[in-house]
Amino acid sequence: MFRQIFMLAMLIFRRWRRSPQIWLAFGLGFVACFLLTDKSVQFAVTHETVLQILEPFIWTFGDAQSILLISLCLLLLFSDMPALGAELPFHLVRTTRRRWMAAQILYLILATLIFTAFILVSSCILCQQYAFTANQWSETAAILGYSGIGSRIAVPAFVKVLELTYPYPCTVHIFLLMLCYSLLLSALIFLGNLLRERLGMILGVIYSGFGLFLNKDIISQWFHLSVYQSRTANILMGWLSPLNHATYYMHNFGYDNLPRLSTSYLLFLGAAAVIFLITFLRSKRYAFHFTGTET
Repeated sequence: MFRQIFMLAMLIFRRWRRSPQIWLAFGLGFVACFLLTDKSVQFAVTHETVLQILEPFIWTFGDAQSILLISLCLLLLFSDMPALGAELPFHLVRTTRRRWMAAQILYLILATLIFTAFILVSSCILCQQYAFTANQWSETAAILGYSGIGSRIAVPAFVKVLELTYPYPCTVHIFLLMLCYSLLLSALIFLGNLLRERLGMILGVIYSGFGLFLNKDIISQWFHLSVYQSRTANILMGWLSPLNHATYYMHNFGYDNLPRLSTSYLLFLGAAAVIFLITFLRSKRYAFHFTGTET
């Protein structure tokens, strides 16, 4: 059974070679990665300092707006799910609906993992000329964090990150947070498309927009909050916004009431598991529409 599910998932990956939207999604992801990491690289070049090879990824994707921008590529990557190619009737003759649905879910998980890893590797490649690999913060990170220059040029090198962790464990957490956020997004897209054609895109945009507007700065401007009220709003938004749950520095490191990293992981994975379970159970009632052409 598991071998059949795996083989069905691999057949979906075969579409990548001839799918323009897949190449476009990865191409846009690389371009966005270049534009977002270029500030860190150019700062190091200008000040004749070096970077730790993972720092551009840490400073870029430790920020909510960058995570949101990259995750929107998943709307393009999964817009045609579930995969209903011309070969599907032949697959259903040889397997069951539930195995077919399990293969779709496995594909979504693996594709999300591949895309997130692609973003990490792209960030490292773009800065390798000016970087070292030791597990310590660079002089560039110290300048950006302790001088306040990072906040002025929109490179979020936060002091508490520099003082409480090292590049490699920090990268692992940021990668996993991005992965979990993206996995929940892909699950929503898939469920929406199963319920109604193109509904997945709408749910994906709502999910992303919900996180975008539950932002302390936006809420403070709308309601003219005081400094104390803004701090309270920051904690509240940290718990309510999925985008803030995916942002590394928006977590409790021992001295505030923000969610802990483990809490965010459990919330993301629990929500994704529930949605995937719903899609799996819905496989018995899903109405296939065959056009007779290859998609």
